[in-house]
This record gives sequence, C-alpha cells and structure tokens, in this order.
Amino acid sequence: MQEREFWQLLEEVFGRSYGRSLSRDQSLDALDSMTVVEALGAGVEPRVVWNVLCDHMDVPDARRWGSGHNAPPMPPKSWR
Repeated sequence: MQEREFWQLLEEVFGRSYGRSLSRDQSLDALDSMTVVEALGAGVEPRVVWNVLCDHMDVPDARRWGSGHNAPPMPPKSWR
C-alpha cells in the first residue's frame, strides 16, 4: 500500500474531515502513542498504520478496505 492509497481509504472509510482529524489527533498505543501523521512521517508502513487505526476504531474487515479495494499484503513484522 502506498501512502496515497492510505489517504484515499482514510477519506472513504472515515470521511474527509473526520479522517483528517483522526490522523492528526488520535494517538495509537500500538504505534508507541504516535498519531497517524507521526507514524507515517517516522517511516511506518502505511498498511501497518491503516490496520492499527482500523483496529483502534473498531472498523470491521468488511468496511476496512472501502469499495473496490483489495487488501494489500502485510509488510514484514518489524516496522521500525
């Protein structure tokens, strides 16, 4: 998953305003309390950030990838 795809899904699943707000304001324990913006800036794979955010927000798998998207493969376990 490329970062561009991440932002498209964020808008599709959460809506433009709410998604952007989440990306700046919601700290994610699974990512050392970083926000989405901080995690992406630190080089965490967008797919990892997306899954952590969706888990945190209880987004079910059926909605997680939006309409017409296929789940990309997970990156290696070590994201740092």
